Amino acid sequence: MSVSTLSRALGLGTLILALPLPPAHAATAHLPAIRVDGADADDPRVSEVDTATRTRTPAREVPQAIDAVKLDELRKYGASTLGEALAGIPNVSSAQDTRFDALRIRGFAAGSDFYLDGIRDDSQYVRDLRNIERVEVLKGPAAVLYGRGSQGGIVNRVSKAPQPGRESSLEAQAGSWNLRSFYADLSADPGDSVSLRLNAGQEEQDSFRRRIEGTRQLFAPSVHWRVAPGLDWVAQYEYSRYRRTPDRGVPGVDGRPADVGRRATYGDPGRDYIDDRARGFRSRLAYRLSPDWQVRHTLGVFRLHSEFDNTYLTGYRAATGKVGRVRWQQDLNTRNIVNNLETEGRFHTAGIEHRVLAGLEFGDQQRSPTLHRAASRGPGARPVPQLDLYRPDLSQQHQGAMELASDARHQAESRGFYLQDQIRFSGAWSVLAGVRLDRFRIESANRVLGMSASHRSRGVSPRLGVVWSPLPAHSFYASYSKTFSPTGGGTIGIAPNARGNANRLPPEHTRQYEAGVKSDWLGGGLSTTLAVYQLELYNRRTRDPDDPSFIRLTGLQRSRGLELTAAGRLAANWYLRGGLGLQHASIVKDGNGMAGRRVGNVAQRNGGIYLAYRPAEGWHGEIGATFMGQRYADSANTVTLPGYARWDAAVGYRQARWDWTLAMRNLADKTYYASAASAGQIRPGEPRTVVATARYRF
Repeated sequence: MSVSTLSRALGLGTLILALPLPPAHAATAHLPAIRVDGADADDPRVSEVDTATRTRTPAREVPQAIDAVKLDELRKYGASTLGEALAGIPNVSSAQDTRFDALRIRGFAAGSDFYLDGIRDDSQYVRDLRNIERVEVLKGPAAVLYGRGSQGGIVNRVSKAPQPGRESSLEAQAGSWNLRSFYADLSADPGDSVSLRLNAGQEEQDSFRRRIEGTRQLFAPSVHWRVAPGLDWVAQYEYSRYRRTPDRGVPGVDGRPADVGRRATYGDPGRDYIDDRARGFRSRLAYRLSPDWQVRHTLGVFRLHSEFDNTYLTGYRAATGKVGRVRWQQDLNTRNIVNNLETEGRFHTAGIEHRVLAGLEFGDQQRSPTLHRAASRGPGARPVPQLDLYRPDLSQQHQGAMELASDARHQAESRGFYLQDQIRFSGAWSVLAGVRLDRFRIESANRVLGMSASHRSRGVSPRLGVVWSPLPAHSFYASYSKTFSPTGGGTIGIAPNARGNANRLPPEHTRQYEAGVKSDWLGGGLSTTLAVYQLELYNRRTRDPDDPSFIRLTGLQRSRGLELTAAGRLAANWYLRGGLGLQHASIVKDGNGMAGRRVGNVAQRNGGIYLAYRPAEGWHGEIGATFMGQRYADSANTVTLPGYARWDAAVGYRQARWDWTLAMRNLADKTYYASAASAGQIRPGEPRTVVATARYRF
């Protein structure tokens, strides 16, 4: 942590601590909501959407679509990655790479649009979900509150935090592919003003894929200290490690995934590994100035050390009938520091209510990757052995020398100011208006070539929405939002030796128009959202066909779609969750022959629906299906992934302190493909899988 960044963090925190405390009878300050307190968590009326507005706002009053997934509903199936957790969410699809999380939201890549408790978390790794309460997906541009990126939306993981009086639990799982795990979620209240929580455990699992395995470890303590009336502090630390055998799937052959069976792998499992070690610290300090005004300071510090040695397939070579492979090694270190200071307040003018949010955000990020590859010439250089498509001999290791391919250091600084006003009129109308101003600077050094380069960008990101509630249970809305994507702001860094104007480009811009209706049914027990949208990246980067070294901002990528979601209680102990998404995501204008092509890894229809019976005690169960339409593995549309429907079910028994569950994914043992990183790397989905869970609460 740099001295300037550390001093800024301490200064902002000290400023809050130095403010005079309110009278002792004042209400205790509340941090931005991280869970629903004192109400039925399955009642959609009490769900509060902090990701969308960074304030405590009911979902019905947000003029933008947002989906929330409670992880407890998915853990019984063994879901351990974001791609698995968000399967079936309308117009969200997995683009999971063996190295890191990746998604498509409304047809746009979201590989760098991940957040943890509202703090940017864009490093390249596979995130652990055991310390997560729920995952929220905000659809469409979100730069008005979160800054650069978010072309299709953002994914915010809401962590488990201490709560007074919360029970503890122990959980063990066992299942197919030698799954075995044990986790503890422990809570304690050593005093009236302090609550503690610890999530810790380990998971080990093999795979239906040949010689693929992985081990996860988690240690995540946290404390909530009610320092004084009106002053709260939450501090959270998390260490996670995920060591695994990388698996990049199977190649495409003749326009389809190769017909080689689910177990076929083409790496070097005897030597290959990926080892992600992530450490993070988050501090949230909230001070209530009065019943209507609050000031908050958030500090996030994150470090990642990721290593891999991976021999992987590049695709099928028809000329030789073999699968081509390469070998790479990486040693990656990243460090993110985010400081946020914001104030929220409410006041009235001429009978009109205003809830105002103003914030300052400072970000400092570093990424230092060192890459080695199989040497192509010189002493000890040997080619990486190719493998037979149908009978891959995994004992054929690359035994040649490795050479340094890249040694880089990238540093990014971001500064943002945002202002938001939620205006409620005396009638049935409300307005959400906001704007954010950003400055972004990237500096990169290539230590092999001894070259460096830097670039500065600015962005203005507005959002305007209106909500009309003519009936108590129905709200109609319309909104416009815009985001910016600066050069070097995705995977942090630029190439100092890049030809042409690649390092001097202004930001790309994405805009969205959305309209819909949010409704409550069955006395408010069931909530639905129907949304239609048009989302455009209207100055997409494309190479000049006459001079490939020159990039023009003349391309156009567009997604148009419809989404319907439903969640809540149908009857006494019966619950429904699910949705349907329809979209057409394509490249409309491009200088490289891609115009008219559909965006890779994006289906024109997807969704899921699950029906559950959940009494307080006794037998409980759930059955449902996730479905995905046909999609392409790549944006060149050379390989087609067939559509599928996957059925899942679970049954269990709950009594006073014990809960036993037996869950099965892919009941019909359907062959399908979960995601693709390219036309040459397609990941098969799991066959029929059984997971048994035992949980003890105390």
